Amino acid sequence: MGLGATSYGMLATFVKLAYADTSASGLHYTPAEVITAQFTIGILIVGLLHFFQTRISGKLYPKASNTDIRKLMVVGTSTGLTSIFYYLSVKYIPVSIGIVLLMQTVWMGVLLETILDKKRPSGTKIIAVFVVLIGTLLATKFYSAPAMLNWRGITLGLLAAASFTTTMYAANKVALAISAAQRSLFMLLGGALVVLIFLATTQHTPFNYDIFYTWGILIALFGTVIPPLLLNAGFPLTGIGLGSIVAAFELPVSVTMAFVFLNESVLFSQWIGIALILLAIVLMNVKLKK
Repeated sequence: MGLGATSYGMLATFVKLAYADTSASGLHYTPAEVITAQFTIGILIVGLLHFFQTRISGKLYPKASNTDIRKLMVVGTSTGLTSIFYYLSVKYIPVSIGIVLLMQTVWMGVLLETILDKKRPSGTKIIAVFVVLIGTLLATKFYSAPAMLNWRGITLGLLAAASFTTTMYAANKVALAISAAQRSLFMLLGGALVVLIFLATTQHTPFNYDIFYTWGILIALFGTVIPPLLLNAGFPLTGIGLGSIVAAFELPVSVTMAFVFLNESVLFSQWIGIALILLAIVLMNVKLKK
């Protein structure tokens, strides 16, 4: 599951680079083009993985019922909304701020688990959440220039966090008997419906198909293939509260990627914040082993 979070950490940098790139026609790629390419390629790859599991490998996997398919597609809409909100947010704010807003899934996840499952979080988990939040503030320089933030970006980032929390909760609850590839495929199909609506309502220029062979494959792998498969496999084992904390690993990855590829400055205080987040993750996992 940590690898799934790492993939999400790389994603925002790739999206930023895609926005800055120009196609052969000289036009910049739009959010609708980036997201559409991501989901189209992602569905094809996950579909092939599902085909390999069920037909080529010869292994028997439980088949998804019609009820499972409907539930997965409904909750999969949150996957599409997460991509839409997150990709729009990083158009208005830096990647480092966008990731700190997405990381609000830490407390949203614990809160959702407390309300829906009536499961009171342990003291260790509560402390770990606060440590992650403090580390997040340091790691993203959120404390230094709040007045410079774009409120459209902030709102979209928080909406992305809420959608992502829903996705994580569903990964822990819905259709657990079927394979991770099946669950990912049907969730992506549900997300694709939302993406198609977004494309139809926001794309006012001819669709630029260059995105499919430039950035589409990379963004699909790190946005709709690797993370859903690993999260669907990992969250049933961890629970959404601990899973949300483990998912915080995407923050240091995102900051590092922004530093290397986007030339964003990373202060010493940010590295302290990253260390605090990693410390919280280690403490939670050591507790589980005991």
